[in-house]
Amino acid sequence: MIKTYRQLRRYQTFEEKYAYLRLGGSVGRDTFGFDRYANQVLYHSSEWRQTRDKIIIRDDGCDLGIEGREIFKGLILHHINPITIEDIENHADCIFDPNNLICTSSNTHQAIHYGDQSMLIILPQTRMRGDTKLW
Repeated sequence: MIKTYRQLRRYQTFEEKYAYLRLGGSVGRDTFGFDRYANQVLYHSSEWRQTRDKIIIRDDGCDLGIEGREIFKGLILHHINPITIEDIENHADCIFDPNNLICTSSNTHQAIHYGDQSMLIILPQTRMRGDTKLW
């Protein structure tokens, strides 16, 4: 199933968006193995930097584009549909497609690829006037 940013926007909560994006990979499995040089060349290119800037502006620098979840350190642009070495070698459109990119924090990115919800940073509940329920 091909996932898209357009579809992701239909989900309202952080948890729903995370569930949609979750890949459930295995810890320690290299994405590019010995071809890691290829994605490093990509991520230092001017085309990537321009694309990255546009996505950060679009998502207001927020984790999964959710207002109030600003990323102050370690912002990662996540490919919604993972890219391959062949995509990089062939300069595939999916690499720079805004419909295939979303801002994530480091924790969220790790949870999407390798973990579960326990890795996510959960914001404290907002207390409201008249709220008598204990935490």
